[in-house]
Amino acid sequence: MIGFHETPTESAPAFNAARQLPPLVDGIFGPKGYLVRQLGLEHRAPQAQMARAVAESLGGLEPLLFEAGTGVGKSLAYLIPGLIWAQETKRPFVVSSHTIALQEQILQKDLELCRSLFRQVPALEHYADFRSALLVGKGNYLCGTRLKQAQARHQELFKGPEMMELERIAAWAATSQHGMRQEMDPAPRSDVWEWVSADGHACNNRNCTPETCFYRKARQRIDASHIRIVNHSLLFALLAAGFYPQGEKTGVLFPEDALVLDEGHTIYNVATEHFGEHLSSYGLKRALRRLWYPEKRQGLMAKWPGSRGKDEVTLALAEADMFFDQLKDTHLKDHKIIRLRDGGWAEDHLFHVLTAVLKPVDQNWDRMQDGPDRDELKGARDLLNTYRVSLLNCLQCAEEGSVYWLEQTGQREQIVTLRSAPLSVAPILRERLFHRDTGVIVTSATLAEGVDMRSFQQKIGAQGQRAEQTPSPFDYERNMQVLIAADAPAPNPRNARLDNEWLAEAISFAVQAVPGGSLVLFTSYRDLDLVAAQVEPELHAAGRPFFRQGVGGSRGALAQGLRDAGNGVLFGTESFWTGVDIAGPALQQVIITRLPFENPTHPVAQARAERVQAAGYSPFGVLMLPAALVKFRQGIGRLIRRSDDKGIITILDPRILQKPYGRQFLDVIPQNDIRRFDRHTRVEAFSIASRLTTQ
Repeated sequence: MIGFHETPTESAPAFNAARQLPPLVDGIFGPKGYLVRQLGLEHRAPQAQMARAVAESLGGLEPLLFEAGTGVGKSLAYLIPGLIWAQETKRPFVVSSHTIALQEQILQKDLELCRSLFRQVPALEHYADFRSALLVGKGNYLCGTRLKQAQARHQELFKGPEMMELERIAAWAATSQHGMRQEMDPAPRSDVWEWVSADGHACNNRNCTPETCFYRKARQRIDASHIRIVNHSLLFALLAAGFYPQGEKTGVLFPEDALVLDEGHTIYNVATEHFGEHLSSYGLKRALRRLWYPEKRQGLMAKWPGSRGKDEVTLALAEADMFFDQLKDTHLKDHKIIRLRDGGWAEDHLFHVLTAVLKPVDQNWDRMQDGPDRDELKGARDLLNTYRVSLLNCLQCAEEGSVYWLEQTGQREQIVTLRSAPLSVAPILRERLFHRDTGVIVTSATLAEGVDMRSFQQKIGAQGQRAEQTPSPFDYERNMQVLIAADAPAPNPRNARLDNEWLAEAISFAVQAVPGGSLVLFTSYRDLDLVAAQVEPELHAAGRPFFRQGVGGSRGALAQGLRDAGNGVLFGTESFWTGVDIAGPALQQVIITRLPFENPTHPVAQARAERVQAAGYSPFGVLMLPAALVKFRQGIGRLIRRSDDKGIITILDPRILQKPYGRQFLDVIPQNDIRRFDRHTRVEAFSIASRLTTQ
């Protein structure tokens, strides 16, 4: 058996990952392998197939797309080969997930299972001392240098309550172990935290050390780790900002690393979200007030002599207010979101005003001595310039391959935001993921948009890369019953009230016909709210705990509430279609209210549809239907999470029976015994189906 050696010797030749890793992994995952013999786990042939493919991908430093059905055991199939590869090659192994729940599962359960395996097998015990680290954004850490800087300049930066908050943060920092804002209770004020977090130019290797800065201390742990856990949002934000090995260096996020993208079906949308412009009225004004806050007479310019620079910022703040108010009045008066099709849709006066702000900033920065204060000013200057360039790009609709739009955001929709996104993320992902001469593994239970992964590969720029699929080992024929309402009204915006009344009555009946818990999936918040208003009183009267997205806590808290309730009902949309893992009687039914087609009126969807149509294809067939099939599969996948789970899928959208494309939705349901019901037969249908949950 191949072992790990800190210092290779002549008697212990260097590890050849391409040749040695696959057979080593076979010995762990085989029918009589270590997982079976040492941990007593059931042998899963699909898991062994995936582990072998991962080992070959890492050994050959080649990309891999692997769809593994629910229950295959994906995380162990990539963690065990990845941990061995990282220690033998002394290269970083990065695992990215879409949800916090999966991150927690990997860190708290799966990695400890790997460690237990390694410790119990003499031939593998030298792998048991692997080091892991969680990557989070710099803004989550306190920087000691910036804290001292803020304390020294408190009169320029803070007044009254803000100064008291700075003192509270300083007192907490003296005893904190990790220096993360999530550890503070109550959470720190954002307007003070931004001056002391590591997300600033003054926090750098020149000014900070692991002894003085929590972020540098965390980075030291990260650099020493073998496996690094991150989420897709941070990963793609870093890639979009250019934080990846440049030039001839291999690797995606770190030099010579390998990367697993779990919950990989989400990366197309996450990449679309991050590879574009994003300029909000709130963000721009905050960047300006960082330099000078006229009403409070605070900011980096506070000690500057005279009014030079301060007048320019004051004018820019007034101009920003006028600019965004005008956009709201002229473009967003009747719509929350509008597409910007051509340049010149608004005057560029604000761009020139921002340019005028930069001139005195640059002049003052040139005269300053090197140190944290100069770095801080440069950071504020660079941020403002980024916003300035983004503004000009949006005003000109500069990128031919991008779509631009304007929207109202924030809880009260008072923030005006300029956005853009690439029409195709494939070229970007091809360059930054799949052509990096390293192992990049994309996995999920749902990568195929139909019978194979070709459509998905094309969308993410992975054409020609190795792609494999293996089904779930679960017995869906025995443990799942599918019911479809044949008499449901087809979705019709003109009859939304009647549609929701029908949905409310059907949902109320369905959830009370099943003894365990139910997850009800919607495709819009509006429908969820309207139906919830009708159903909630009935459920409370029946003694059924009710949970509703947007009320009563985070996504994780609501899911935990459903787990704990045992017979609760959870109404969710969008994020609840994927990543929710509730096993046992606490989830015995998933109700799909509508087939999950994306909103075709969003500017990105519009622009992509126009491009597909111009090429002579159907936007519905090329874009909407494949995406809906993946989301539908994800929704169905919430039900059976363990081999002994049993339950019902209830579908309340008649289009699955009436439309030609309905056959494709039926084909991806992992159960052939599908029963129709209507108002007259539903009692019998649910009576028969619910017997499954009590067996």
